[in-house]
Amino acid sequence: MMVTTMLLRSKMAAVKVAAGVAPHKGLKLMERYFSTQVLKSPLSLMSLDMPDIWAPPSPTDYCSPSSSPCNFSGQETAAVIDGKSIAEEIRSAIAIEVSRMRRCIGKVPGLAVILVGQRRDSQTYVRNKINACEEVGIKSLFSELPEDCTEDAVVRELLRYNNDPSIHGVLVQLPLPKQSISFLVCFSCIAIYLQHLDEEKILNMVKLEKDVDGFHPVNIGNLAMRGREPLFVSCTPKGCIELLIRSGVEIMGKHAVVIGRSNIVGLPTSLLLQRHHATVTILHAFSKSPELTTREADIVVTAAGVPNLVRGDWLKPGAVVIDVGTCPIEDPSSEFGYRLVGDVCYEEAARVASAITPVPGGVGPMTIAMLLANTLDAAQRVCDFN
Repeated sequence: MMVTTMLLRSKMAAVKVAAGVAPHKGLKLMERYFSTQVLKSPLSLMSLDMPDIWAPPSPTDYCSPSSSPCNFSGQETAAVIDGKSIAEEIRSAIAIEVSRMRRCIGKVPGLAVILVGQRRDSQTYVRNKINACEEVGIKSLFSELPEDCTEDAVVRELLRYNNDPSIHGVLVQLPLPKQSISFLVCFSCIAIYLQHLDEEKILNMVKLEKDVDGFHPVNIGNLAMRGREPLFVSCTPKGCIELLIRSGVEIMGKHAVVIGRSNIVGLPTSLLLQRHHATVTILHAFSKSPELTTREADIVVTAAGVPNLVRGDWLKPGAVVIDVGTCPIEDPSSEFGYRLVGDVCYEEAARVASAITPVPGGVGPMTIAMLLANTLDAAQRVCDFN
């Protein structure tokens, strides 16, 4: 924030000099805001939200058993947790329920998706969600807004879907654009200002009973508190637990390590594992010797977004590995010039673990299946249809 403010001030000063005029009243107000609100923010508060920047392993573009100091010359013995086939079973059951709902009460679940910007990965995720809705008979609506849109524009779309009785789930595709530089031209000056989309504010405005992504603070809070039940649980963490349960993995009493602490995956996954009575350790970029802690885990869930971060010698023999990471790396032999790998070096881990999810085809399909399940639950709750 300090760097942003300094850059902003330097840009404003440059604009004043170039224009050769007195600053606009709005520009003065903006300067006053940054000097009184931003610069005087307590440093202790900033330290509470330090970003996790993981040091990438070497090499990052591939891993092989021969590149590890440990001997992984044996065969791959880990059972493959096939998220794709499990997700297909769930989606088939959802399609049957949607059909029954349409037949009995003449209504179907509805999902609305809001996408801001043109990130390729976000566009792909949204397209997959809409296609999945069509396959199971869920109505879907889609709003795409430009990256430089105002926060008010996002809120307007959100409120429109909040108030639409045919929509039972509202999803704002994350991440939102952090900031954009805009230009305000008037007769007295040229002002440059930063426009920020407040992710917290936007997510808080999703109607609680339509929060099928499970990101509303009330849902997260209820998940964290014993004796309370959230209306919805975040889709990826819910998918991870579903994979463990359907694969016959015992969670109660086990030591689970979650690598990554994001609000989307790491935090809610750790809370869910605690709900299932696991002893949970969370590792992040500031954790010391993460490989030593991970080596003690019965269950490892990785959500760091760093290709091949977890090597075979990080794992205890017989551990179960759920790899949430989806990391593109260059691959000239691939049709698209890249391929997807996880946070875990699969070739090494498969020789140590008892079970592991592949990337792709592991957690990814489950995330969409859980979104469909949450949307169906929302519709059945509103329509009082059991």
